[in-house]
Amino acid sequence: MQAVYKKRWLTLWLAGPQLLLLFLFFYLPIFKSIEWSFTLQAPFGGQSVFVGLDNYREVFSDPEFYRSFWLTIKFMVIGSSLSVLVPLVLAIAVDRKIKLSRPARNFLVWPKAVAGASIGVAFAFIFNPFVGVLSFLNDIHPDLWQPGMNGNHAFTMLIIAHVWGGIPFNFIIFLGGLQAIPQSLTHSAAMDGAGPWRRIIDIYLPLLTPQLFLSLVLEVTDSVVSAFALIASMTQGGPGGSTKLLVYKIYEDGFRGLDLSGASTQTVILTALVLSLALVQFLFLEKKVKYER
Repeated sequence: MQAVYKKRWLTLWLAGPQLLLLFLFFYLPIFKSIEWSFTLQAPFGGQSVFVGLDNYREVFSDPEFYRSFWLTIKFMVIGSSLSVLVPLVLAIAVDRKIKLSRPARNFLVWPKAVAGASIGVAFAFIFNPFVGVLSFLNDIHPDLWQPGMNGNHAFTMLIIAHVWGGIPFNFIIFLGGLQAIPQSLTHSAAMDGAGPWRRIIDIYLPLLTPQLFLSLVLEVTDSVVSAFALIASMTQGGPGGSTKLLVYKIYEDGFRGLDLSGASTQTVILTALVLSLALVQFLFLEKKVKYER
């Protein structure tokens, strides 16, 4: 017998505040960005002029846009892959109950409570070329570690900070999935002579496909948004624009350059990119997910 909740208006009233926040801070900005991408907006408000696709033509003819676009793709691929791989390795290590795995389980969750900007400030100090943990490299050679002048070094520092911040959530997801795997499968494989690597490849990974799929989808979409706080607190898009991802370029164009129409157009393009990647993942990757055990 299925229970029926008759007080539907009470449900709407309880969900109303959350729905209002979603509309004001999520859906409304998206709708306004789409509208502004087809108009020419005055920097300090006032009348707008409909220009059709002129904003898109201007954006697609800007070399700086393509540079930020491909940097975003690069960051998305590398950052998302490592943000899934590193927590997976840590979760397998903790699940196997190696030495110090119990305290490590608690330590690996703590970064979830740290804001993105705080992570950026901490890692900017940690990787400082003069007093940071890698400062000894400059004693070997003066320019061996210079994130303030070398774009590759700055981009690497950004990736490390992003991966570190993404460890807690994915670690919990993977550890929960590993602990849900029946021990009988692991014991049977061990009795058949399968070593640790063979058990990971043939048992753990196939049974973790739901968790892997969830983490990958969330990481791909989150990498675009979470990078802003790191860039703003670590590199400000430098050196020489080597870490100016599209999300930070939108901020600079809109809030510093006061190009509201251009920033809105790039926002629409970035949103379309994220939605397209999520759609591709659901269309192709989800087919390989095994939900039954």
